[in-house]
Amino acid sequence: MLASSALPIVLVAMLHLTLSSVATASYPDFQLLNVKQTLIGTEIPRPLQTSEHHQVSDVSETQGKWKLKLVHRDKLSSNTSATFRDHSRRFHARMQRDVKRVASLLRRLSGGGGHDGGAAYEVNDFGSDVVSGMDQGSGEYFVRLGVGSPPKSQYMVIDSGSDIVWVQCQPCNQCYRQSDPVFDPADSASYAGISCSSAVCDRIENSGCNAGRCRYEVLYGDGSYTKGTLALETLTFGRTVVKNVAIGCGHINRGMFIGAAGLLGLGGGSLSLVGQLGGQTGGAFSYCLVSRGSDASGSLEFGRGAMPVGAAWVPLLRNPQAPSFYYVGLSGLGVGGIRVPVSEDIFQLTELGYGGVVMDTGTAVSRFPTLAYKALRDAFIAQTANLPRISTVSIFDTCYNLSDFVTIRVPTVSFYFSGGPILTLPASNFLIPVDDVGTFCLAFASSTSGLSIIGNIQQEGIQISFDGANGFVGFGPNVC
Repeated sequence: MLASSALPIVLVAMLHLTLSSVATASYPDFQLLNVKQTLIGTEIPRPLQTSEHHQVSDVSETQGKWKLKLVHRDKLSSNTSATFRDHSRRFHARMQRDVKRVASLLRRLSGGGGHDGGAAYEVNDFGSDVVSGMDQGSGEYFVRLGVGSPPKSQYMVIDSGSDIVWVQCQPCNQCYRQSDPVFDPADSASYAGISCSSAVCDRIENSGCNAGRCRYEVLYGDGSYTKGTLALETLTFGRTVVKNVAIGCGHINRGMFIGAAGLLGLGGGSLSLVGQLGGQTGGAFSYCLVSRGSDASGSLEFGRGAMPVGAAWVPLLRNPQAPSFYYVGLSGLGVGGIRVPVSEDIFQLTELGYGGVVMDTGTAVSRFPTLAYKALRDAFIAQTANLPRISTVSIFDTCYNLSDFVTIRVPTVSFYFSGGPILTLPASNFLIPVDDVGTFCLAFASSTSGLSIIGNIQQEGIQISFDGANGFVGFGPNVC
């Protein structure tokens, strides 16, 4: 399967995915974007009703893999207040979350081993950014699974940049609002606190000890936090029961994801769910993030059987300064089938851990270093001179008034990965509506450092597969 990664591959992610050789490929230089249909998608999806919550936890299981449904946060009933029925308000709230997320990542990663960055990384070793404030929440994609014995169903936010699994727990000295009752370890026959002398406790840099039990404390870039007891507990995914998973049982929690009980870390570290499953899944998982405004559900799959045949495989890079994150090699960007004039060096991950390109589910908008972003933006503007430009909106500086259009023709945007594979994005993954009246913006932004991030907007609708054991990430061939 992975032998094909050495071949030059073109991956076109529009209505379907096709693979062909670069040498013989005819690039789709332009795409059509249905403006009116996209605006219909800005209507808030029908929220899940109480009777449907149990359906979300349904897990399809076949040989070698198990599959969970992924639900976008807009579908949770707790997020459907009048404030968030307006797409413009939802968009601006999402961008506020995104700015804080990226700022936190930059604090964690920009140190590259320096004393300030290194210290910050130690503090944030097992976390992702959590946005303070009940009115904003955070986290875009949720899964539903069972915690404890008997299992209590809980929504969990997935995060590919986190190395801890944790839930809010009773007794709750300080908790935020969540959709389900707060988990009570006293009601679970499988809950077992981890002792301070345990090797698991030793793996947490900022662990402590209280009454012989291992205490954890995760601090986040915006001042939010979770504090509690590290424990071994049983997690249930449909009919699949996974025992002795190390989780954080949070008794003091500030901020967090509206509706979710906690966080499901999928990072590259040993205490993430992927790391703990180890041999059971071969370090393999795959996800498909459902497009915004869709009533469909995405998916999260674990196991070797989840690795697709026919994907475009790209080598994963390891940054010893940030082992939680999944780095990929990017050699360039393209607009309209033409590479923009940017040196490959701008995307390089240095030996000291600076720069590089991170795949992140928690960041919405992809970021590139300023020189690369400006080259991409200017090329896009040059090829959309026929579309009416408008002023800046939020973090976007390239926006258009498309209210009088039904369908438009836009140039393709492509990522050129190291080794040959090319990912050509669907138009809806880079030209997005920021209100419900026809304002669309180019959904990229500049990074204030050398770090590049491929965010979830650009990943939507494309099957993304991580083969940790062999060190590859795959794109396609399926869509969702």
